Amino acid sequence: MARLFFLLSGEHETLPAAELKAILEAEGYAYAILEKLDQVLRVEADAKCVEAVKRRAALTRLCALELFTCEADSSEAVKALRAVNVSAFLEKGESFAVRIKHVKNHAKHVDGLILERKLGEIILGMAEKAKVNLQAPQKTFTGILTDNKLVFGLRLTEIPPKPFMERRPKNRPFFHPSAMHPKLARCMVNLARPKAGELVFDPFCGTGSMLIEAALIGCRVLGTDIQRRMVKGCKSNLAYYGIKPEGLIVADAKNPPMAKVDCVVADPPYGKSATTLKRATKQIVEECLSAVRDMLSEGGHVCMAAPKTVSISQIGKALGYKHVESHIVYIHRSLTREIAVFEKI
Repeated sequence: MARLFFLLSGEHETLPAAELKAILEAEGYAYAILEKLDQVLRVEADAKCVEAVKRRAALTRLCALELFTCEADSSEAVKALRAVNVSAFLEKGESFAVRIKHVKNHAKHVDGLILERKLGEIILGMAEKAKVNLQAPQKTFTGILTDNKLVFGLRLTEIPPKPFMERRPKNRPFFHPSAMHPKLARCMVNLARPKAGELVFDPFCGTGSMLIEAALIGCRVLGTDIQRRMVKGCKSNLAYYGIKPEGLIVADAKNPPMAKVDCVVADPPYGKSATTLKRATKQIVEECLSAVRDMLSEGGHVCMAAPKTVSISQIGKALGYKHVESHIVYIHRSLTREIAVFEKI
């Protein structure tokens, strides 16, 4: 087990850490949370988990091997670094850089550039024939200043946000204003905890946002929608990304025409641009959660979004699900979503 830290996105208060934990659980990695800081999660886990996080996460920015954590103070950082055997992480002649990042307005009294220089000089003196290379270093040491602490370590990987931006709904062949952003869709897929190769079902597939993100992490995908034009549009969007679904079917979510799936991700219709066929959103949510329950094995998960006013967590519990977690996401003045995760027990 290694001590790792993850720099999380600041886009939401609870979703990034929840997504990270769900990925570790889905991939079968035992872990212990050492500390939750603002946008940083310190974890003890197998270092191999970093590859899974890199492949799957939407709301994690970077992963690093922790070397020390200390008070957000330059002299404390210097003292802590001197106690580290730097040569164990930097081979003879390797180039490196030191990068210090402030989370929001934390530790404003610490000058990041001066601290980078100080710590770089110490590393230079401790590692044999090491070289500083700020443009293309072989190794990068990263420090995050948050909650009056400095968490410092060797960067293992970064997760660029650009691929998610490139998959924005407006960039696909078929567009609808109700389409979910790829980052949130990927996060919801991860919260449903599928493994690669497992079958992910979206009973309201719409333009295919959930199915695209599930397929890109190696899952098999299956979707239904009550509108034929949405199913047709979803098919063209999946084809655009080279995705071959197990099936895309015109069907009502209250009576899905399949027997078994591994997990369910769903964003039922609500709002002006969606079609509910005159059924209340609460009714749609209830009918869908009831219908998919028999399709899941024990331990299978559902991740579903609904307007906060629907109280989806209460509906799920009343239907016999275990309520794992909920996250509140503000969309605009007239819509706040609750993203709920349920487990079949």
